[in-house]
Amino acid sequence: MNDCGQNRSSSGEQLGQQAERRSSQRVKVSVPVELCIAGNDVPLRGTTSDISESGCYIESIFPFPIGTILEMSLQINGTILALGTVVTCDPQVGNGIKFTKMLPEDQNELHAYLEAGQQAG
Repeated sequence: MNDCGQNRSSSGEQLGQQAERRSSQRVKVSVPVELCIAGNDVPLRGTTSDISESGCYIESIFPFPIGTILEMSLQINGTILALGTVVTCDPQVGNGIKFTKMLPEDQNELHAYLEAGQQAG
């Protein structure tokens, strides 16, 4: 059995419904990210398709199962470190990741980055 959920839809109606469940607004932006999972010494690299203060979506042909815990390094203005948990899994599309732990200074840097991105966009 596959741990991935239903395919991600691009319909405006469904995206609007998803946005209502989120605790913070996401900004569509491509941010380089390095992911590490327990038991794997080789980091995986990718990019976000959107990001918020509470999580991000990472595009991947081979997404992680729901519940996977990831150590993340996001390259914004500097390097932001976070722990995250996979909360959605869309086969051959990617993963929704909820940030579960982040240092206050990294939270502040992410907040400033997202605020600047919302004002520019």
